Amino acid sequence: MACVLFLAAALGALAVVLVLRLWIVLRTQAAAPRKSLSVLVVAGSGGHTTEILRLLGSLSSAYSPRHYVIADTDKISANKINSFELDRADKEPTTMLSNYYIHQIPRSREVHQSWFSAVLTTLYSMWLSFPLIYQVKPDLVLCNGPGTCVPICVAALFLGILGIKKVIIVYVESICRVETLSLSGKILFHLSDYFIVQWPTLKEKYPKSVYLGRIV
Repeated sequence: MACVLFLAAALGALAVVLVLRLWIVLRTQAAAPRKSLSVLVVAGSGGHTTEILRLLGSLSSAYSPRHYVIADTDKISANKINSFELDRADKEPTTMLSNYYIHQIPRSREVHQSWFSAVLTTLYSMWLSFPLIYQVKPDLVLCNGPGTCVPICVAALFLGILGIKKVIIVYVESICRVETLSLSGKILFHLSDYFIVQWPTLKEKYPKSVYLGRIV
């Protein structure tokens, strides 16, 4: 009985420490000025990838190196990213092609997949996201809604919780979301450092969000 009580107390203390570290990480937003920022971009199939690449097109070459994360079954996004980077290299001759990398992780949820099995696949995706985030150690994670971004952002949070590195998480809700947030948005609204919406109706519903008008 004493062992059970000790174990419960230890787990409770660990939970309190993790929650406290998470609170500290989410409240810490100060960043030292630097010449470049390593950015990890989560790309999804279809419109998500198109939107995030439009956003990247408006950013300077200081956001480098760029690490793209896509689902292992998403071949279209890989082609779009390669085409985007080749066009960028043509416009900016000083930009080296090696400044970007494409990584793959299992998709969190396939279309029409049941919610129960989606929990299992998301946990599996999250498990494989940790070593990727630890290897890359990005300064910034940029995402806009694909399910793959949830395990990536959770893994990025854990870098801060473990005291390894504070990673800034920027979530840009899709332009298609006019009145309600996506499922990924509802989850990451409380976990991101900056949550950007593109419609005033969402700003009214979520006052803590950042409204910059249409940015993609």
